[in-house]
Amino acid sequence: MGPDALRVAGLNEALEARQMTVIDRGNLHGPANPWQQPVNGLRHLKEAIDWNQAVFDAVDLALQAGQMPMMLGGDHCLAIGSISAVAKHCKRIGKKLRVLWFDAHADSNLSTISPTGNIHGMPVACLMGHGPQELIGYAGQTPAMLPSEIRLIGIRSVDAGEKRFIHEMGMQVYDMRYIDEFGMRSAMTAALEGLDADTHLHVSFDMDCLDPGIAPGVGTAVLGGPTYREAQLCMEMIADTGLLASLDVVELNPALDVRNQTAILAVDLIESLFGKSTLVRM
Repeated sequence: MGPDALRVAGLNEALEARQMTVIDRGNLHGPANPWQQPVNGLRHLKEAIDWNQAVFDAVDLALQAGQMPMMLGGDHCLAIGSISAVAKHCKRIGKKLRVLWFDAHADSNLSTISPTGNIHGMPVACLMGHGPQELIGYAGQTPAMLPSEIRLIGIRSVDAGEKRFIHEMGMQVYDMRYIDEFGMRSAMTAALEGLDADTHLHVSFDMDCLDPGIAPGVGTAVLGGPTYREAQLCMEMIADTGLLASLDVVELNPALDVRNQTAILAVDLIESLFGKSTLVRM
């Protein structure tokens, strides 16, 4: 339902109003959610594999056609497929990869430490080569992504095992404590440091990164997230780089939303990613 809610909120029209050509390829199709218990610490592995293959193929096709893919999804585990395709593309054309991962959660669980077995808590680990073989090999290289290529922003809900994994991997994390102490501008300046014309910048935006007061339509809301203005600053600073090359927008759950408020907010933020700005200074 998430992609359709974004369409209802006017995503296509908003981008076209910015003189962009939008190719809406419709919704991908995959197996239904069987609502089963985890097996060997993994819930719905077969379904996650199939869905991520569909996403990988679609994003890879768009990149080969010279287009900018925007993956609109529900479960954040779908970023395994999209970022694997981006990683393959970067290797193909000789570009560096930088991923900005906006999320309330670290998504760095393993089947051996996850309290739920939900694969949407594991995509970062899978992309770094820690997960079932079927989920880590889409890009034709393992790992698809190095710890040095990702920045986690807005994090505030991390399991104990994830904390150990993050420290072992040496990932750069700008959690809400950092943002509270140093400000969002400082966090984003650090997260964007080192980008140049040879960098493919991918944004993977989980809507639960935002405070549920402004984004209630998510499945795993966590209090204390970035405000509207902080989120807009993130988008505008990314737009200022001119390097955004691919995008995920995930975890929008219209069944939990209020009058499509979260989808409307998502469209607003996406517009800012593509250049809409409140800047009036000379």
